[in-house]
Amino acid sequence: MSADFDNFPDRTGTGSLKWDTRASVCGDDSVLPMWVADMDFACPSAIVEAVKARADHPIYGYPVRTEGYYSSLISWMKTRNGWDIKKEWVCYSPGVVPAVNFCVLAYSQPGDKVIVQTPVYYPFSSAVLNNGRQLVENQLRLDGDHYVMDFEDLERKIDARTRMIILCSPHNPVGRVWKREELERLVEICSRKGILIISDEIHSDLIIGPTRHTCIATLPGAAEITVTLTAPNKTFNIAGLTTANAIISDKRLRDAFMTVAGNLGVGISNVFGIVAQEAAYTYGEPWLEELLEYLRENYRTLADFVAARLPELSVLPLEGTYLAWLDCRKLGMNDAELKEFFLKKAKLWLDEGTMFGNGGSGFMRINIACPKRLLTEALTRIENALIQNRR
Repeated sequence: MSADFDNFPDRTGTGSLKWDTRASVCGDDSVLPMWVADMDFACPSAIVEAVKARADHPIYGYPVRTEGYYSSLISWMKTRNGWDIKKEWVCYSPGVVPAVNFCVLAYSQPGDKVIVQTPVYYPFSSAVLNNGRQLVENQLRLDGDHYVMDFEDLERKIDARTRMIILCSPHNPVGRVWKREELERLVEICSRKGILIISDEIHSDLIIGPTRHTCIATLPGAAEITVTLTAPNKTFNIAGLTTANAIISDKRLRDAFMTVAGNLGVGISNVFGIVAQEAAYTYGEPWLEELLEYLRENYRTLADFVAARLPELSVLPLEGTYLAWLDCRKLGMNDAELKEFFLKKAKLWLDEGTMFGNGGSGFMRINIACPKRLLTEALTRIENALIQNRR
């Protein structure tokens, strides 16, 4: 297999959230969209062929999740993460974000407290607040050029009303892949304090740096307090097929999750998502390894360009995900000015750091999962905008 990541399929006119909303959202269809977390790469041919083969049958009625749906996931988790999971542990969700909401509803009551580690993927906070729970921010601490968990702050903020922490692992947007010892300390605190860990591990296949991903549920004492959320969507660029899984070994937690999902009428999978997941986890590993090398090279291109030509900016180390975290604080702009600079002067649509909660001010998130020429174009636009800004 030799994937062509340099080829850019034109996505305009396909109903793409990323590309077809530029005029309506930004007022300018010339901006480069490098915000939302999907990739500008064709997904593996094995997935395309599996979806085409299923589409050839002209009836798209109610589906069931096949044995291959489960066995491919079980094999993938064992091969990639060394985790032996069982079929009965796997609960369907149409996405990780719905699953986070199911967890909030299943494991807490209105007024209860839920902890998130900001700056973090913003739907976590929405899931807490929109369901009438209290949001507690355990802000990550920037230690030199990387973030660490503030365990002392975490312990201080857990009280009798705290029910859970929503963990992002690997972390979006700061790019950390948590080390085993960091996760072990988190498990010890949560176990001792009696709170659950809802672990969003959707980016766990996208490891760019040297640290190996650890599924937190595999650690001693973690399984009985952990719900692991995962999906093939980010790994293989199939988010539009609405397929995700909650892996829950504890029966009490699993039953509560399934009760909420059932009460909300969620149970039937996308007919194409079923075959796509099986194809991805059965045949997609060689493609993924090529993707990871391409992403590493894209990150090197970004980091080298910033270091050599964009002195007002810095990019934090990217250990996992394809979402780089840009430190723009040296520009001396407030957040509104920073957004205006990138959107109006650099003609780039990025995610502003303030979206991710406290700790995000002065930062921007950029998606580097695109052909190298698009990344280079984006960096050149930033450089030209900075030249104009210096005058």
